[in-house]
Amino acid sequence: MLSFPDEWVWDFWSADDGDQFHLFFLYAPKSLGDEGRRHRAARIGHAVSTDLVSWTRLADPFGAGEPGSFDATATWTGSVVRGDDGVWRMFYTGSRFTGPEPAVANVETVAVAVSDDLITWRKQPGPVVQADPQWYETLGSSSWREEAWRDPWVFRDPSGDGWHMLVTARANHGAIDDRGVIGHAISRDLSRWEVVEPLTQPGEGFQHIEVPQVECIQGQWVLVFSCPADALAGSRATQVSDAGTWITAVSDPTKAFNLEMARPFTRHQFYSGRVLRDRSGVWCLITFENYDQSSNFVGVVTDPAPFRLELSPTTSVVDVEPLDSSSSHLIPGRIRRVQDTDFHHPTPA
Repeated sequence: MLSFPDEWVWDFWSADDGDQFHLFFLYAPKSLGDEGRRHRAARIGHAVSTDLVSWTRLADPFGAGEPGSFDATATWTGSVVRGDDGVWRMFYTGSRFTGPEPAVANVETVAVAVSDDLITWRKQPGPVVQADPQWYETLGSSSWREEAWRDPWVFRDPSGDGWHMLVTARANHGAIDDRGVIGHAISRDLSRWEVVEPLTQPGEGFQHIEVPQVECIQGQWVLVFSCPADALAGSRATQVSDAGTWITAVSDPTKAFNLEMARPFTRHQFYSGRVLRDRSGVWCLITFENYDQSSNFVGVVTDPAPFRLELSPTTSVVDVEPLDSSSSHLIPGRIRRVQDTDFHHPTPA
């Protein structure tokens, strides 16, 4: 578990150098008093581990930007990849609030920092990607409180042809509380990015689809993301009362898909889940502990919870099974396997 007596910890992402796991995480001081203030004060921390359980904290990779810059207020969630040139790249969210507290309006963009060793990082000029109003909601174009373009998840195209970035975003049409989509950008070289239309459509029941991640697990592509029950819309808002991290199967993470069969993977206390393999090759889920039973914010990163997917050769479902008692915060269940021929988008609201 990763926790600090004087700081809250929440969203995180990781990189594996072959010897150590590197965890990058958001943190803010508990001296703020109200945990709702942590987003403005968020900075990126860094810790390393050999077992995903015991962590050693290192120096922060970098801080917020200069006044007026795209990341002047805070640095938020990202991901790390290693390019063909051997350079590590951290794509992260820069947040710029447009007024002093308690104003909540902010603009989110994606920037990048580079490193040769995962220890020393150099910010690059940015931002490198931002919401394109052709497809996405921007600040002031609706009554929504932010320009959502955060939580970049970067991964190599499965065919080896370039790179993809998934982003927490909102469409520029549809019911205001049901515009959450997975934004999409593509690149040939990790340097020049093109924003393209979202991979999902509004009207699927989410105000936002946070910290998206895709992985191929035992031959099945899965999407993991987070959305609490109080940020659901449409029929989901009445059907789901407890949700934190979600999971669904997808046929191709680089092409349009729907979230019709997405289901909660954890209860609301466990948020911003990431799946990764431990040194033995077992897939695990790590989350941050959000709120306790008394609705107090906790702000610690959990130990890994091992799980497996059971792919049925005769049915179109995948069973998600916790492997031991350490996985008690996982919700066992089934996700429907998705084929390209199953795809359809809902009619925009």
